[in-house]
Amino acid sequence: MTEDRDIGLPARRAAIDILSAALARRAGLEEALARPAFRNLALRDRGFAMALAMATLRRLGAIERALDSRLAKPPPEAVRNILRIGVTQAFLMDTPAFAAVTTSVDLAASHSSTRAFKGLVNGVLRGLLREPPVLDDPEALCPPWLYARWTAAYGVEAARAMAALIAQEPATDLSLKSAADAAELAQALEAEILPGGALRTARKGEVTGWPAYGEGRWWVQDASAAIPARLLDVRPGESALDLCAAPGGKTLQLAAAGAEVVAVDRSAARLGRARENLERMGLKAEIVAADAGEWDDGRTFDAVLLDAPCSATGTYRRHPDVLWAARPGDVAALAGVQAKLLDSAARRVKPGGRLVYCVCSLEPEEGEAQIAGFLARQPEFELAPVAPGEAGAPEASRLADGTLRLLPHHLAGGQDGFYVARLRRRA
Repeated sequence: MTEDRDIGLPARRAAIDILSAALARRAGLEEALARPAFRNLALRDRGFAMALAMATLRRLGAIERALDSRLAKPPPEAVRNILRIGVTQAFLMDTPAFAAVTTSVDLAASHSSTRAFKGLVNGVLRGLLREPPVLDDPEALCPPWLYARWTAAYGVEAARAMAALIAQEPATDLSLKSAADAAELAQALEAEILPGGALRTARKGEVTGWPAYGEGRWWVQDASAAIPARLLDVRPGESALDLCAAPGGKTLQLAAAGAEVVAVDRSAARLGRARENLERMGLKAEIVAADAGEWDDGRTFDAVLLDAPCSATGTYRRHPDVLWAARPGDVAALAGVQAKLLDSAARRVKPGGRLVYCVCSLEPEEGEAQIAGFLARQPEFELAPVAPGEAGAPEASRLADGTLRLLPHHLAGGQDGFYVARLRRRA
């Protein structure tokens, strides 16, 4: 058994590295996945490390509550991370309880900074095993300040429903190059066809090995993330501008619809993924690495899509780390950026053209309030209301003014949270 534990420690250390990076800063999780400590693991151990880190992030609020009930005072963060993954292994994974405790103690013993806390780790985890904690209370899964915001904005019932989804590993949604392939690909990928034409599959593993991936017939895109581009309703030959385009899912949608697409994003690295997917799909778009707010280009377009930078709180189903990386001040700080980008987008819409604004945020200041401010500043624009059920949007998501507040629990099985508004420039 000692040999098995020793083999497992590098994977557990990698899980702690992922967890620590994810909690320290935005994009920390992606950075940790690129480090040698993770990449040099065997494939099986990489899978274990990732599963352990993500399961911990999905129940982090409840795990914190359980640990605080057993700790007289806060231990160093390195020790707390050992305890966090110990709880996850003991109660949320298939790891035998004795192995969850023993490997956690071994982790503490393996470094001089945590060695003195071996007894604490052992005592806390054994105490929790004697009195198992509650790890599925929705109110405990979300940072308190965010849960309070959601309750104020959407009510207690909706806040609990949204928070409950934090703990659930989501299925994978796919957008299709051709809607005519839906039935065939649904069968090949063991998927259901969602309203709007996206597919949802419970398949696991590397997507590059799934049927029809190499043929360029689909790409990964959350069901709600596909709605904004559909609402532009571009026709073959129309000009379309995708601002803040990376990683490119909406660019692919516009190009697949036959539009002549220009995709702009400030991150050249992230645009690389868009180029790769365009090539795989056999689609074309003009790719521009530039700040969407400062882009010096006089062209105007029939259709403009702005997926603005935001707090990203609506993406927590796939990225639970965003809940813990977000800070109360982020929303206000991003509001000014969004207003500037909206005004920049407006200048690029032809008279009679369409503008769709969206954010993957659950915070009203980044959605409803932005559009109210925009309409006050830009009298040549008006809302073009979304019809009930249009573009596959759940009817529960349609607001009275015809904009969309896509809440995660509005679709069975969950969806990313978005705010979407469609506007028209008066001719």
